[in-house]
Amino acid sequence: MHFLVRFFCLFASLAAVGHAPTSFAQEYPTRPIRLVIPYPPGGGNDTLGRIVAQRLSTALGQQVFVDNKPGAGGNLGTEQVAHAKPDGYTLTLGFVANMAMTPHLGKVNYDPAKDFAPISMVAQGYQILVVNPSFPAGTVPELVALAKAKPGTLNFASGGNGSPLHLVAELFKISAGIDMVHIPYKGSSPAAAAVIAGETQMVFGGVVSSLPFIKSGRLRALAVTSPKRIDALPEVPTLVELGYKGVEASSWYGLFAPAGTPPTIVARLNREMVALGKDPEHREQLFKQGQEAVYSTPGELAAQVRSESDKWAGVIKTAKIQAD
Repeated sequence: MHFLVRFFCLFASLAAVGHAPTSFAQEYPTRPIRLVIPYPPGGGNDTLGRIVAQRLSTALGQQVFVDNKPGAGGNLGTEQVAHAKPDGYTLTLGFVANMAMTPHLGKVNYDPAKDFAPISMVAQGYQILVVNPSFPAGTVPELVALAKAKPGTLNFASGGNGSPLHLVAELFKISAGIDMVHIPYKGSSPAAAAVIAGETQMVFGGVVSSLPFIKSGRLRALAVTSPKRIDALPEVPTLVELGYKGVEASSWYGLFAPAGTPPTIVARLNREMVALGKDPEHREQLFKQGQEAVYSTPGELAAQVRSESDKWAGVIKTAKIQAD
């Protein structure tokens, strides 16, 4: 009799343990979730992160709060999430820079491919090649011809050495076979201001930030880095369309958790991000920020990280770029 009692108690305990992960996933989340933004407040990463956090809070029934952890070009906050407890309560908004570019510029204490559980793509935006109106070339072919006629005399601005805008310009230089001088600034806004002021000749700028200056005539748009022409500037060609193969570049964002996060939690978060990406109100909100709302499977985001990492590693190696 005592043997049977002990047997059934043991069986019940094992059954409870066996169902624990499923129960945990069904209950998730039971407390607030931290979304680490590895950049300062006020920038594009922060704005997008707060939009996502607000919408996820409603969808999950728990507060998703933004925790800005800037430093080391986005590496500090990214590293913290890579080494955080994989329980679904610490997430990060990964950016093309810290997920595919800066790991190739110098040593970082995380591996984008191994230390994170991809959840879903979130958004992407493209760049516009703009020049000062006084610049003598009115088209990209004219710009390339001028650069080839006078190697090393043209210059371009960027938001800093190794920044996305710098690497996009280097990708263009490689594809066009031209030599131009890089002039780094402390951020994309100062870089654009330098082109407007005539201090530098060109820059790859964001759509939203560049558009008002293009419309007012203070900047001239020559091309976009998108796969097809953008609605805001239908008369401006793409670089791919002009024959510069591979010069298609986006500033993309994805949602990540630490590696080892339970698959059931990743699946729950993915479902919410897919629903969010399809929501017309959310899509319009991101469109006004110059972003396209996108979504993906975890596997598709993992493939994005791998392909983009390979692409920008090649650019960095060819252009011989090193971190400051």
